Amino acid sequence: MELFREKNLPIVHIQCILLDEHATFFLPGTEGINIHAAVAPRSDEKVIVNTPDSFYQTELQQHLESIQAKRLVVCGMMSHICIDSTVRSASRLGYEVLLLSDACATRDIEWDGTVIPAQTVHQTFMASLQDTFAQVRNTSCLNELI
Repeated sequence: MELFREKNLPIVHIQCILLDEHATFFLPGTEGINIHAAVAPRSDEKVIVNTPDSFYQTELQQHLESIQAKRLVVCGMMSHICIDSTVRSASRLGYEVLLLSDACATRDIEWDGTVIPAQTVHQTFMASLQDTFAQVRNTSCLNELI
């Protein structure tokens, strides 16, 4: 974010709030929906509240069109939900997507009685998005890519 702010590039913050009655996190009124202070938006930065796909039933696409965005740099939480669904939608909508792998995170998940470690989940989703839906890189490359 510092680099984008220094270069006066637009930043859009996405705040996930789940309204599904079966949701176990990102619930309204809980601390888990708050944007962390380390990445808090400034008053001139757009904040969009969404469910896992940042484009679904939000004004994100209209906002990106209004600022004539063609390329998106994506990072955040969680690799296997919000990042995955948003990157796939962005690609489908014709945006060029740069996904910053080391600026994304996730958690352990369970499937069929097996706990899958967060690192494995994250690496699997980055690998599945690479080339087909996004250019997946680390933040160390960002300055030369924007």
